[in-house]
Amino acid sequence: MLVRLLYASRAVSGFSPDELNTILKQSRSHNPERGVTGVLCYSDGLFMQVLEGGRDVVNELYKQIVTDPRHSDVVILRYQEITERQFAGWTMGQVTLSRLNPGLVLKYCETGKLDPYHMSGHALMALFNELVSSGAIVCS
Repeated sequence: MLVRLLYASRAVSGFSPDELNTILKQSRSHNPERGVTGVLCYSDGLFMQVLEGGRDVVNELYKQIVTDPRHSDVVILRYQEITERQFAGWTMGQVTLSRLNPGLVLKYCETGKLDPYHMSGHALMALFNELVSSGAIVCS
């Protein structure tokens, strides 16, 4: 059974671009063998990530994130059984914030600031879907 999990967390300390690249590289290396796809966004000390795959594997990955000392305030924003993946093309895509249209963020947020703690899971998923169609998600 396929599931999609959307969570947010705060970085315990600031993440350098190198640290973020290391996380992405590890995800892209391990996710294909696990059957996991998804998208990661990191901005201003906040992580937002969508994970898709088998229920047991996604749940296990989420447990690892919750206990990872680099994360705090981990919260599930949306969890659902799915019939197909929305992010099947990415072992782990990355939102390119330089390509993020402020008007697009304002469409789904109370303010123009991307803050998952003040957004519904439904709104954040809609934003991620628009990011896919706008080309703001890359996989390098």
